[in-house]
Amino acid sequence: MKNFHFTPRLLTDLRSYSKEKFAADAMAGLIVGIVALPLAIAFGIASGVSPEQGIITAIVAGFIISALGGSRVQIGGPTGAFIVIIYGVIQQFGLSGLMIATMIAGVFLIMLGVFRLGTIIKFIPYPIVVGFTSGIAVTIFATQINDLLGMNIEGVPADFIAKWGVYAQHITQVDWLSTLVGILSIVIIALTPKFSKKIPGSLVAIVLMTVIVFLLKEYAGIESVKTIGDKFGEIKARIPELTMPNITWEQVKLLFPTAMVIAVLGAIESLLSATVADGACGDHHDSNQELIGQGVANLCTPLFGGIPATGAIARTMTNINNGGRTPVAGIIHAVVLLAVFLLLMPLAAYIPMACLAGVLVVVSYNMSGWRTFRELMKNPKSDVAVLIITFLLTVIFDLTVAIEVGLLIACLLFMKRMAETTQIKVIADEIDPNKESDIQLHDEEHLIIPEHVEVYEINGPYFFGIANKFEEIMAAMDNHPKIRIIRMRRVPFIDSTGIHNLQNLCNMNRREGTQIVLSGVTPNVYAVLEHAGFCEMLGKENICPNINVALERAAALAKTLEFAK
Repeated sequence: MKNFHFTPRLLTDLRSYSKEKFAADAMAGLIVGIVALPLAIAFGIASGVSPEQGIITAIVAGFIISALGGSRVQIGGPTGAFIVIIYGVIQQFGLSGLMIATMIAGVFLIMLGVFRLGTIIKFIPYPIVVGFTSGIAVTIFATQINDLLGMNIEGVPADFIAKWGVYAQHITQVDWLSTLVGILSIVIIALTPKFSKKIPGSLVAIVLMTVIVFLLKEYAGIESVKTIGDKFGEIKARIPELTMPNITWEQVKLLFPTAMVIAVLGAIESLLSATVADGACGDHHDSNQELIGQGVANLCTPLFGGIPATGAIARTMTNINNGGRTPVAGIIHAVVLLAVFLLLMPLAAYIPMACLAGVLVVVSYNMSGWRTFRELMKNPKSDVAVLIITFLLTVIFDLTVAIEVGLLIACLLFMKRMAETTQIKVIADEIDPNKESDIQLHDEEHLIIPEHVEVYEINGPYFFGIANKFEEIMAAMDNHPKIRIIRMRRVPFIDSTGIHNLQNLCNMNRREGTQIVLSGVTPNVYAVLEHAGFCEMLGKENICPNINVALERAAALAKTLEFAK
């Protein structure tokens, strides 16, 4: 927590705020609020909650993320990435379980920011991010087939394979008018940008399809196309009362893994969105402050019945493209949503479910990143393996398993690569000064290795992935010299396994009558060895600054051992 300062970007920007900036932010906030409206409704319904809860999430989380975050232009709210997680949590633990998991995730995000660990998220391998993002996109698409085709199946299973089995069994229940509404919605969303960059295609599709379906019901008596009102009943335009879930330790333990997935996914998506926004508007966000804002939002939103939220790339870019340059735009977007919620929300009951499914099909297509997926397939086989495994685990099992296994495989592959980059070689007879950097010679003569002395060199990190390999090489040597010099000038770091390995080598060699001498130990490595007590065990006089001193020490030790005999 050293050097931590709680400084939301809003406070910084308000110091130099002006009427001109407010005018730009107001226009951007209005447009983003309109864009966010249909998405909030769609994400809420797709997640297994009511449309009101989707809107409430966009209002509360959108306001807090803009007010307390570390980005000037980030727009927060419900996103497609959370649909799969939320749906699964509600089916398994109910709404109360989702509230608790979201609040735990919020606390974890705040801790990441307070302890300045925002940069850690950047270490998650890109194939894992693409793999589970594409997997989520496929899963979202699968969840929309029921409404897109108007099947009206009750209790569709969460499991991906079982879901398609149910669809196949009810294929005769397809309502072709609902399907037409869904397809037309997709076409409208795809074509709208060619006529207008300002008006969101999803809003155009929802307005047109709602009007058409309303007229068909009122004047043609066609009732087959189901609407939000048919599924959820009356839409209540009121702010829900604050509700605190009954949290027990058993629930916390049970929901902790899910909460960590929500937190990790939220952190990745929000910081990715903020990074993309930086490139678009020439700014630089504070990742730790952004995580704190995201954490507070996820801690507070469930109290109003909301669902997990994070930074939304599409809405953030809409904000930037329409002139938003401070967090005030995000706050205005939340106010616009609140006004629409209180004044117009009952009209949402007339929106066709097939139209919302069409909106989410487009969201899943944009989210799939299939071009990036295709390009990554040309990468090394290890990266391709991580990509495909993460993708398949996300689709077939769930995101929790995908992230855990994907990270495990990525870590193992990274350690394998690190181990492969570390080389161990035996230097016999003499050392060529033209190939060395730590030899102090005035002439071009070679350094001669004294009799009964062996020189080994480690090039690369000395960690648990390589320590056993070095021990095996030493043990395989048939001869037992009096002195073994280990050159460590190119060892940038050593871990506890490496230290333990060195201690074992020293003990093993002592039993065989051989003395270990270290050469060229860097200050960082020396500090670690000294802290572990290794320097005292080996003797500081046997840790030499360069190979010249090490060879001199070896020669002196060899004479001493010979004299002792």
